[in-house]
Amino acid sequence: MTDSTELAHLPATEALRRFRDRSLSPVELMTAVIERAEAVEPRVNALAERTFEEALAAARTAEARYGGRGEPPRPLEGLAVATKEEQPIAGRRATDGSLAFREETADRTHPVVDRILAAGGIVHARTTTPEFSCAMFTQSRLWGITRNPWNPAYSPGGSSGGSGAALASGSTTLATGSDIGGSIRLPASCTGTVGYKPPYGRVPAMAPFNLDTYCHDGPMARTVADTALLQNVIAGPHPLDGVSLRPKLVLPDRFEGVAGLRVAYSPDLGDWPVDREVAANTRAVAEALRAAGAVVEEVDVKLSREEVRTASMIHFGAVFGPYVSSVAAEFGELLTPYALAFAEQAGAAGREPGAFLAGLEIEARIQAVLGELLDRYDVLLCPTSGTPALLADDDYTVTRPVVDGVELEHYVDTALTTVFNIAARHPVLSVPSGVAATGVPTGVQLVGRTYDDVTVFRAAAAVEAVRPWQRIARF
Repeated sequence: MTDSTELAHLPATEALRRFRDRSLSPVELMTAVIERAEAVEPRVNALAERTFEEALAAARTAEARYGGRGEPPRPLEGLAVATKEEQPIAGRRATDGSLAFREETADRTHPVVDRILAAGGIVHARTTTPEFSCAMFTQSRLWGITRNPWNPAYSPGGSSGGSGAALASGSTTLATGSDIGGSIRLPASCTGTVGYKPPYGRVPAMAPFNLDTYCHDGPMARTVADTALLQNVIAGPHPLDGVSLRPKLVLPDRFEGVAGLRVAYSPDLGDWPVDREVAANTRAVAEALRAAGAVVEEVDVKLSREEVRTASMIHFGAVFGPYVSSVAAEFGELLTPYALAFAEQAGAAGREPGAFLAGLEIEARIQAVLGELLDRYDVLLCPTSGTPALLADDDYTVTRPVVDGVELEHYVDTALTTVFNIAARHPVLSVPSGVAATGVPTGVQLVGRTYDDVTVFRAAAAVEAVRPWQRIARF
């Protein structure tokens, strides 16, 4: 492992400290990140677009700021930030991972990207997604297959899989994601990184999907502190997003310990099959929190994955599915089989008589279960996914995954994440829990009470302190 590789994995908070004391230049760090990206991309394929020359020029400008020339440094000054290609940048390609849109150009910039640029972050790359971000793995006919840096036979998850893979491989310092069913948290789990699904409205989004309560944009990083750093930049009200919350919540620089914190530990949320290694690593996190002083109790949450799948498919059938179907009607032969299957399945669920009301009734039951539980506890701990990772080369349109000896009806049943898109006002952090025998990391979710962001970061910081994780994928 070279010094350059170590430097490419430097935490953002440490890099900023070293920029300020002049022991490290933004140009040095950006050069290391770019060299690492060029070395690993032929194998990982996490970057949909690269702007390395422009990034180096911006790093030189940042270096001058830290040297007292020009304006003072801003909160992300000089840091490499890879943004999910789904989040548009005016004047740049806006493909949504689809051959149907390979010539499209964006006419506006996503509020998250605007805020990163305004804070001095340098968008040196944009990351791969599945087509329309509608899968829990990352492959497309436009970009090919994105692979997990820890074991290329496996996927880095989806749909923010490119962001997770870029972080794990050292091709970026910070990254952005979006999450409509687990698309930030699943890649974080699969790649041994940290991903935050903020509560609905905390981070502004673009119309019309800002009005979809399942939809969240959020930060991804390799440490809890780095995740909080980026979250503080992108959060806050925005004039074009009427559901964005005011006033802005600012996370603290440091989080107090968890002594006395009440943690509900659920091995499976009710009836999700969970791989034995995932289960063991989740249990180890529960024990680590107990050792840190938290009061940890195992609970039976009594949620149903069938109900979660039913409600989410009805919801997608009303909102997201019709969008994909409209593209398929015009460009069907260009779309991936999994995108076509998603549109068909979601559309069928949404067309059932009384489906929308029935879906809302299920969602209300789910929220009641979680609301009552988190009235008694401060945090819920559970696995992020029932399996360490899906295979990179499979699109699961024919095969079905098997978890702990159970053949699942659909690969979405591997995810314990979508329930918290239904219960959208709960903040959720995914942090690493360990590593499976395949070399692929596993993760846990820390779920807070509605709009209680600080407490989930407290719990995550405690996990990181007492059970630190490896941050460099050694390949």
